[in-house]
Amino acid sequence: MKHREYMWLGRAAVLGLLTGLGACGGGNSGAAPQGLSQTALAGQQLFFDASLSASGKQSCGTCHVPSRAFTANPATDQGLPVPLGGPNMDLPGFRNTPSLMYSSFTPPFDGTGLVGGFFRDGRASSLAVQAEQPFVTPFEMANSGPAEVVTRLQNSPASLQAFEGVYGSEVLNDPATALQDMGLAIAAFETEEPSFHPFSSKYDYWLQGQAQLTTQEQQGLALFNNPVKGNCTACHPSQRQGYSDHALFTDFTYDNIGIPRNWSIAANFPKPVSPIDGVPLSYVPAQSNVPGDAEYGYYDMGLCGPFAPPADDPNPRVSLATTTTVCGQFKVPTLRNIAITAPYYHNGAFGSLQQVLEWYVTRDINNDTGNNPNPVAAGSADGNPYVAVGTFYTAADGTADQFEYNDLPVDYDANVNVGEVPYTPPTFGGGQAPTLDAEEIEDIIAFLCTLTDGYDPSNPAAYDVPAQCTAPVNVLTPTSSAASASR
Repeated sequence: MKHREYMWLGRAAVLGLLTGLGACGGGNSGAAPQGLSQTALAGQQLFFDASLSASGKQSCGTCHVPSRAFTANPATDQGLPVPLGGPNMDLPGFRNTPSLMYSSFTPPFDGTGLVGGFFRDGRASSLAVQAEQPFVTPFEMANSGPAEVVTRLQNSPASLQAFEGVYGSEVLNDPATALQDMGLAIAAFETEEPSFHPFSSKYDYWLQGQAQLTTQEQQGLALFNNPVKGNCTACHPSQRQGYSDHALFTDFTYDNIGIPRNWSIAANFPKPVSPIDGVPLSYVPAQSNVPGDAEYGYYDMGLCGPFAPPADDPNPRVSLATTTTVCGQFKVPTLRNIAITAPYYHNGAFGSLQQVLEWYVTRDINNDTGNNPNPVAAGSADGNPYVAVGTFYTAADGTADQFEYNDLPVDYDANVNVGEVPYTPPTFGGGQAPTLDAEEIEDIIAFLCTLTDGYDPSNPAAYDVPAQCTAPVNVLTPTSSAASASR
């Protein structure tokens, strides 16, 4: 399957972590973790220093929260699927924040096989280059350039001391190089700090013979690996792949799986404005590869844009803006800690694992005559039992959209993966029968929850898993009633 509070660690472990890391919005106020290099310690300080942003309220740790597996907390972003940033913290971004956990194992981008690279579109060549960008991105930390970042660093005593302790003070006279060094320090922190890659899930201990999976969890693993059922392991391998001694649950490839358009993202509207105060979003990137007859004006198409590789990247990824065959492809994320990192996918289209799996197995079972050669009635025995309008692809008003795969210009529909289980291509008379039933979906969720870090084999009862692991969200029993299937 292709896709990615203190739930991922025990309470005591979280308290220890936050003591070492400091508060997410400010500087490091606790003792330094043992074993980190001076470079990583400097990176830790920079990672959590909100004073380095134009607003004074945003740091790396604001959008990559330790207690949420280093991804964003929608509760601090007005419930949006994308983070808020900018000088006044009122400017929404374009993509759901990916988890930084296990990101240090990501290989460099390989243009031949379309593998690796950083960000969801692989446009940064390294963790360090990735870490630099938010400092000078207008809808994130919003500095006007490296010089402003350096000025803010010079006005942050703790961060300045940590930085100069590694790189000296002379480099501050060259702001571009100083910003690159800040990226290197943050990357060192993300690589060395054990909490970014603890490999402490129940699944890890089960592989070591120190934990027992329940019958349901074992059934979920079997379905996850089964090529004619979930087929999740095709892109999220449950075995080691050579990038690590452990399974990373991603093969770092790219795929276009036709994620529905998310109308909670401001850029998706004809005249994008901030949902917070109505400020026009002047920073929405222009696109040269959107056909003139496309249904909408803006599309996030992953590998082919609209975001370009950083201009200062020493090993830049080639621009793929004109390679329209890759439009809509995004990097396969790790499924480790997936139960914590909702909402899901690059645009945060789904809020629970239940919704994700329902979508996977009924993606093309819909009643839309505009995109399905053999439409089926919404909620019918042969239709999609999970959405009242009969399709996951809706317009802004919640009605069925004119086209399926509506977050992609229809000219590029052929890019969507319709050939692998568990997809249900519409060419098969309204969609193939779902490869998983409701009970099997619950089994896979049970297994996915075992990928949550923080399991203690000496105290299994203390395993602190997210709520959807104990009471899955939006569990729907397929019926013939469209009303009963509404969300």
